[in-house]
Amino acid sequence: MNSHHLPAAPHHFAGGIHPADGKAMSASGTIRIPPLLDKYFLVIQQNIGIPPKLLVKKGDPVKKGQLIAEAGGPISVPLHAPTSGTVGDTLDIPGANGAPVPAVEIISDGKDEWCEPMEPYADWRNVSRERLLARVKDAGIVGMGGAAFPTHAKLSPPPERAIDTLVINGAECEPYLTADDHLMREAAQAVITGAGICAKILRISHVLIGVEENKPEAITALRAAAKGIRDLSVVPLHVRYPQGGEKQLIYALTGRKVMAGGLPMDVGCVVQNVGTLAAIADAVINGRPLIERVVTVTGSPVAEPGNFRFRLGTPVRKALEFAGGIRKEVRKLILGGPMMGFAQSSLDVTVSKNTSGILLLAADEVRQFEAGPCLSCGRCVEACPMRLLVSTLSKVCENERYDLADENYVMNCLECGICTYVCPAGRPNVQHFRRAKAELRTMKRKN
Repeated sequence: MNSHHLPAAPHHFAGGIHPADGKAMSASGTIRIPPLLDKYFLVIQQNIGIPPKLLVKKGDPVKKGQLIAEAGGPISVPLHAPTSGTVGDTLDIPGANGAPVPAVEIISDGKDEWCEPMEPYADWRNVSRERLLARVKDAGIVGMGGAAFPTHAKLSPPPERAIDTLVINGAECEPYLTADDHLMREAAQAVITGAGICAKILRISHVLIGVEENKPEAITALRAAAKGIRDLSVVPLHVRYPQGGEKQLIYALTGRKVMAGGLPMDVGCVVQNVGTLAAIADAVINGRPLIERVVTVTGSPVAEPGNFRFRLGTPVRKALEFAGGIRKEVRKLILGGPMMGFAQSSLDVTVSKNTSGILLLAADEVRQFEAGPCLSCGRCVEACPMRLLVSTLSKVCENERYDLADENYVMNCLECGICTYVCPAGRPNVQHFRRAKAELRTMKRKN
């Protein structure tokens, strides 16, 4: 199938909204490269699953890209040094979810010297899929759209699962964020190469790249990079949040429905983010592990909003300095976007593999929640992209009836934030559901 002149995706997922996107603040310019820092604070576990095992101790010399923590199991990935220098303390720092997390300090020597790279596979088409898959794991690559699930595991579906389609998420529907947009514009060839590598690993050829229509430059760049590639399509998507949710994206592009509790592989699909693909291309072609990523720094209090290629372990306070500092009072700091991101209480939290954005909001931009009783208006139910009985779930979670929450499919919640956004009573539904899911996971582990 030719990748040019395709109509917009024919399918519309249920529910969803179109909030004010705030993307204009960071949409212009190019990705900026910040100067080298004196210190980086690498969170040791940057993947869902088993934490990696630290291999270095205080005082050890390291080179840029050197392995400093090995994968702790099959659902785990290694960690690499963001620059050359010396290993400092192992300490607890604020984590993105609010709890302290173990991190290792890397003290820069100012030389930024690379270690010996992994063997480059410039002619990757003639490299076995097993070696390509091993490279993805060895490079420490995870889902960079936010999930941080080890990519090598996602590219290893069980043999009984017949995968026929690779779905690429370039939607970036979250308000304010433009990191993926800029990456697609400026590194389209890396994205397309990464898609080809993933397709080879999966033993398929059919690739669909979904990009929302409000990113015309990205669509043009991807189509140019994909020119002449058979069975790869760059498909414009209708602008609607949460278009980038896996189930919503699969339906928009293929019309296939992932059932409640199901996975993309149940309908023959594997989904990858464009940032993940670019990292895969760099690991395979250049032999470089994942030690940096593109992050949007934005919001009205930010003096010079934009996109930056930050090294992992960069403190948020330093990231804000690179963006010109803060020009007015900040009411809220969020890692990620305003819908699905996590509010932070410290500027000492650092950039990790799944940090897509650093967002500052002023006082007049933050909704003050004074949660009242449910009005039974049905707005949350109408807008929920998972078709959950949100109003019922909200009440049972509020009353800590997690058994009833489970019966009403709270585990299928995307945590997209739509129900909270549209609620006239100001009910913190997402917070209720996150707590319920955490409680249910704890209960199931104990049982």
